[in-house]
Amino acid sequence: MSNRRSFFKTAGASFLGAAAVSRVGAASLPEAVIQTSAQTLVPPPPPNGRPFNPLVTLNGWSLPWRMKDGVKEFHLVAEQVVREIAPGMKARLWGYNGSSPGPTIEGVEGDRIRIFVTNKLPEVTSVHWHGVLVPSGMDGVTGLTQPPIAVGKTFMYEFLLQKPGTHMYHPHADEMVQMAMGMMGLFIIHPRDPRQYRVDRDYGFILNAYDVEPGSATPRVNTMLDFNLWTWNSRAFPGIDPFVARSGERVRIRVGNLTMTNHPIHMHGPHFEVTGTDGGWVPKSARWPEVTTDVAVGQMRAFEFDAVAGDWAIHCHKSHHTMNAMGHGVPTMIGVDHTDVARKITRLMPDYMVMGDKGMHDMAEMEMPIPDNTLPMMTGTGPFGPVGMGGMFSVVKVRDDLKRGDYGDPGPYKHPVGTLANEYSAELPEPARAASTASDAGTLQVRKPDGQHGH
Repeated sequence: MSNRRSFFKTAGASFLGAAAVSRVGAASLPEAVIQTSAQTLVPPPPPNGRPFNPLVTLNGWSLPWRMKDGVKEFHLVAEQVVREIAPGMKARLWGYNGSSPGPTIEGVEGDRIRIFVTNKLPEVTSVHWHGVLVPSGMDGVTGLTQPPIAVGKTFMYEFLLQKPGTHMYHPHADEMVQMAMGMMGLFIIHPRDPRQYRVDRDYGFILNAYDVEPGSATPRVNTMLDFNLWTWNSRAFPGIDPFVARSGERVRIRVGNLTMTNHPIHMHGPHFEVTGTDGGWVPKSARWPEVTTDVAVGQMRAFEFDAVAGDWAIHCHKSHHTMNAMGHGVPTMIGVDHTDVARKITRLMPDYMVMGDKGMHDMAEMEMPIPDNTLPMMTGTGPFGPVGMGGMFSVVKVRDDLKRGDYGDPGPYKHPVGTLANEYSAELPEPARAASTASDAGTLQVRKPDGQHGH
């Protein structure tokens, strides 16, 4: 792809002027690029300004700019959007420039940037540049450092990018609603020298969460903890694209957390180093090896590894966060024989299925009717059958023969001979067991009370 305009044209983007300002005013604004695709769009090299190595936003894109009198100008449009969470489900969210999260803003240390923000939401808004060093009056806290951006109005933010790092942007106006509706985006400041902190592939995404009732499309904004959709860049597995790399390449993954809880991000396969935080880059002497890094609320983490051939799972290690559309009131049915009850129910509901009496993996194996506009709790398939995961889950796909600069999904990994776990069919000796006490009628049965009874 030769230039940014052809990149967005190929991706199906449209160009439009800022409808919230006059014709004279619109002529002075950079184009407001709108992108509604949920695929990962690899940005081309920068067309002007200081050189840098672009970030690849997972299931996202980078916002184009124009240069005007030595200043890099961007145009963000805060608006209502529709986001495909995964195939089969869409949500009505709030975001920027047609997508949620909004496009990644990329600049270079020493750049002077100017960001126009047009408000097409039904209420006032603002933008806070999370972790970016800015003058107080550009910090975006409504009522404290600036007036709110009224409906239909455009504000201008301008500041110098002082140090490289991994940051975010989001509102500080009606924050509970606007962030719960998906208003956020990555803000990346690259080093002045593109050889500094250089990696072969640089990925980034934001952790976010929604509570969307099955059959509906708008998140419940008052939810504090019981979210049913745990997402990366407003996508849930199997809708999350893989991280693709060539064997031996140095890969960086940047993660920002704007949910209501922490997320221990765990990667299988090669060990990694935590190389960056919200405050900047960690000196080499202070980096530490990990296979899991906990990303707390409002934090950024960057970690790097040398790619090793294989398909390596990467996911949040909170087990409920790798599931979709969980019903939190579902009782545990493990060990319960409900054959007779099921027989009676199927007379009234032929589609009824018995599940959960032996565990929940049935949810990944069985196809069953679900309400409109929601997702199965566990979904997605691999070369060996159901993956049994959802939510915050993806795969790092590393191949020896992948072309440099190729970000396409290479398909399933072909395991070398002798490296694939398989069934053992020879006779096994009886395992030795320690003595244990079996449960009987006298074993204590504990039941969590609901409502007012049982207290």
